Amino acid sequence: MSTELQQLLSSELARMEESQTYKYETELQSAQDGVVKVNGKEVVMLASNNYLGMSNHPKVRQAAISGIKKYGYGVASARFLCGTQTIHRDLEKKISKFLKTQDTILFSSTFAANVGFFSALTNEKLGMENYKDVIYSDKLNHASIIDGQRLCRAEVTDKKIYNHNDVAHLEQQLKEDEGKDYRLRIIATDGVFSMEGDQAPLSKLVDLAQRYKAILFVDDAHGIGVVGKSGRGVAEEQGVLGRIDALVGTLGKAIGGAAGGYVSGSKELIGYLRQKARTYIFSNSLPPSVVTATSAAFDLLMKDRSLVKCLHDNTAYFRKEIKRLGFTIIEGSHPIVPVMLGEASVAQQMSANLLKAGVYVKGLWFPVVPRGEARLRVQISAAHARKDLDRALGAFEKVGKAMKVI
Repeated sequence: MSTELQQLLSSELARMEESQTYKYETELQSAQDGVVKVNGKEVVMLASNNYLGMSNHPKVRQAAISGIKKYGYGVASARFLCGTQTIHRDLEKKISKFLKTQDTILFSSTFAANVGFFSALTNEKLGMENYKDVIYSDKLNHASIIDGQRLCRAEVTDKKIYNHNDVAHLEQQLKEDEGKDYRLRIIATDGVFSMEGDQAPLSKLVDLAQRYKAILFVDDAHGIGVVGKSGRGVAEEQGVLGRIDALVGTLGKAIGGAAGGYVSGSKELIGYLRQKARTYIFSNSLPPSVVTATSAAFDLLMKDRSLVKCLHDNTAYFRKEIKRLGFTIIEGSHPIVPVMLGEASVAQQMSANLLKAGVYVKGLWFPVVPRGEARLRVQISAAHARKDLDRALGAFEKVGKAMKVI
């Protein structure tokens, strides 16, 4: 690396640190769970996507061990070469059954799934020499959706942003484009928005997609395993399960918390993605241990709803008690509980003080969230015992009063 580049990078890091956009990484000295070890001290984990506590569940761990024993450590290949094992196909079938779809395709991550989906559909002629597609994307969509759309060639894809969860604004855009000869119209949204914890109005979006002959794409990474009575996500809670054209999920959050993502939909769509999604074709398959552990996690979710109920109960309890202490939160029912603090410096300092008080929670500030809306993003888990939540609430009260936040 040249001296000039080193100096540029060093200068940029210093600028990021000064503007409080630099993100320090805190090392865990234990497995991911409701309580973890940091710097030799046990602290309550409130920053993890481990919503159902499956990251360290005994049956999931055992399934991972069994996967290595039977199928080895890795596949050393992409799917279409020699990287497809029976367990990969079986997991895809299991996910399809769970989500009430025809077929599912596994990716190395949800990021890869989103990038693969958009570029595969819009950059291919699909038998048409001259065409134009259009994507309507929610203003607060996840970075992976945004980056997937960036790989769509500008000369063949129009990209439009509609105001967050604003169905009227989206319909206005669809109406304006009704007379245009677009080949594909794609409506793209998160199911649950990770900074706010609010849901997309999927039931209304399904109706709009049908009315205007659009494809509805939903990334429900924070919804699957979390939302709905049986954990089937926002589509289940809003009564449209099985009616989403492209339903994306992750295996790296509620479902085991390891790695991997997927797109679930019609046989035609999934079959096409197997042939054209570059992030699928040119990436190694998921390791056997991840596949077998994920399969066990889905089995747990389908056979026993107690984990989902525990998560919902824990979430309701924490939301009620944190408000009782005097903190301002974004209302909702999701285990993502944004504790609003306003200034980046306050969020950064409170996160550090809470860690000293025995609670691991991360602050978010601009550019991740708008200026003046800095927050702590609390994430509740079924792995939390009530005593863990009470311990965390006690720390919030102590630190909050000391910093004059409450």
